[in-house]
Amino acid sequence: MNNIYRFQQENKAEFPISSMGSMDIESIEIVINAYKEFADGEYIEFSGFNTSSGYVYIALENGVQIISNFGQEVEFLVTDMETGEEFFLDTYEEAQEKMNELVD
Repeated sequence: MNNIYRFQQENKAEFPISSMGSMDIESIEIVINAYKEFADGEYIEFSGFNTSSGYVYIALENGVQIISNFGQEVEFLVTDMETGEEFFLDTYEEAQEKMNELVD
């Protein structure tokens, strides 16, 4: 069973609740609230739950991922697609700056 949260008609995030624990479900609220506060209107490419890391995530078209695991504070993840290196950042602005730095 998926829980679908719609931000706009064509923009939605889906999470597999049946395979998640209570803290993981808490992370859903954390990433949705962060999306609404910092990235509202940005197109969501995909969303979900990584069973290996425990991260609930919303991946944006601009290259930034909004992540949380086990009900912890939100983080913003940017990946260097050339090297695979991941950068965990505290703010959405830092993530955007890092993404711009990697693209340039």
